[in-house]
Amino acid sequence: MSFKSRLEAVAGHINPPKTTPTIVVEDEVLAKEPSPEFPQNQRTIFPPLELEEHSVDDVRSLRVAIVGAGISGIFAGILPRGAEIKICWKRIMDNYELVNKYIRLKCRVDKTEWSEEKGRWLVTVASNGKILGDAIDFLVIATGHFADPRLLDHPGRDEYEGHLLHSSNWDETFDPAGKRIANLAQYVADNIDKARTSPDEYLKFRKELEAHLFSRFGAIFKGDRTDLFDSILPDFAPSCRQLTPGPGYLEALTAGNVDYVIAPIEKFTRISIQTVDGKHREVDAIICSTGHDVSFSTAFPIYANGIEVQAVWRPGGDPGFPDSYLGFAAPKIPNLVTMFGANATGPVGTLCHAVLRKISSQGIRSLAPTVAVTRHFRAYCESFFPRKTMSEYSSLWYNGGIKGDKIHGLWPGSAAHVAFVRRESRWEDFEYTYISSEGN
Repeated sequence: MSFKSRLEAVAGHINPPKTTPTIVVEDEVLAKEPSPEFPQNQRTIFPPLELEEHSVDDVRSLRVAIVGAGISGIFAGILPRGAEIKICWKRIMDNYELVNKYIRLKCRVDKTEWSEEKGRWLVTVASNGKILGDAIDFLVIATGHFADPRLLDHPGRDEYEGHLLHSSNWDETFDPAGKRIANLAQYVADNIDKARTSPDEYLKFRKELEAHLFSRFGAIFKGDRTDLFDSILPDFAPSCRQLTPGPGYLEALTAGNVDYVIAPIEKFTRISIQTVDGKHREVDAIICSTGHDVSFSTAFPIYANGIEVQAVWRPGGDPGFPDSYLGFAAPKIPNLVTMFGANATGPVGTLCHAVLRKISSQGIRSLAPTVAVTRHFRAYCESFFPRKTMSEYSSLWYNGGIKGDKIHGLWPGSAAHVAFVRRESRWEDFEYTYISSEGN
C-alpha cells in the first residue's frame, strides 16, 4: 500500500464517513437520525431512554390501607387483662394521634379489588359502599387470627329472648350480678401476675422465658414408645392443646352456684337451653366461648388477577387453604402483606416496612412472590408438620378447626428458625412491575 493510501486509510479511521445509524427490531431495519444533543457515537440503544427528573434517593409517597387496628405492647403480665390492654391502646393512639390522623372507626371493609391498569387497590367500605379515597398503593391485612367470633347456630337461637353475647365481643353494659348465666364451651388460659421492675430481674426473666420456650420445641416431635403413656394420655398429644386450665377455672367448676353440663346442646328456646338428654335449663344470659372463624381466609373479598382470594382460600376452593409465602404474602396477589396470616407465627412488622421501603424508593409499581417459591414453602410446611404432634387428632384453630386438616396457623419451625429465615429479605423470590416502561 502506498503512503497516500495509508494516509487516506488513517484519515478515514479518524474521520469516518457520516452514516445514518440503524435499529434492528424483529428483523426489520429502521433508520434513526442522530440527535444533535446526543452524537451518534455516544448512543447504542434506540429508542433513547427518557430520563426521569428526580434525585437518586427519591422516595415515592404511598397510600397504604391497613385493615385492622390491633396493636402489640409490653404489659405487666405474660397474658394481660382486657382493661390493661385497652389502657395501652388508648395511650398509644392518643400519643400518635392515630384516630385523628389515620384510623377510620366504625367502618368495615366490604371488598378490595386490584386494578392492573392503575397498579393500585380499590377499597370499598361496607358502611356506605364508597371507595376509600381514590385508590391505594398497598394493602396490609392486619385483622388477626380471631377477628370473626362465631355464635352457635343451633335451632331456636334467634328465638332466645335473653342476653346473647360472645366472650371476645363483650357488651360493657351487661351486668351479670344476680343472673342465671350459661357459659357455652370453655376457654383455657395461663397467666403470670408478677411484673418485672428491676432491669436485672427483667433480663433474667427474659432469658428464663426464652430458654423455656425453646426447650418445648423438641417436645413436639413424635415419640416411638407411646404405649407407655396410654393409661394417662388424653385424646390429644402433648403440645397439641394446652394441658392445664387457667387460674380460677377449676375452682369455678366446684363452686356451689355452678352446674357443669357435659351433654351437648340440642336447641335454644325462648327462655332456656335444651340439651340432648331432654333437659331444659332456664338462663337469663348466654355467653358463647365458642371460638372464631379460623379458616385463615380473608375477612372480606379480595379480587386480583381473576382470583377471588376469600373463596379460593376457604375449604372447597382451589387450593382450599391460604396459600402463603413465608407467612406474609401470596402469589399473584400484588402489593399485599398479611400480618399474622397463614403460617405466620413470629414477627412480621419489619417485613412489611422493608417491602414498603423497596416499593417507594425503587420505582416499583407492584410486587408479589412467584408461584414457584410459594410452592417450595408449601412443600416444606407439608413435610414439616406431619412429623409433629399437632398434626394428630385435634381440630384446633391452627388447622382451621378441621380434624387432621392442613396446619396453616403456625410457622413450620422454632422461634429462632423464623427469626433467622426472615432476617434478610429474599427479593429474588418476587416478580415485579415498574412505574417506568423501561423497568428498574
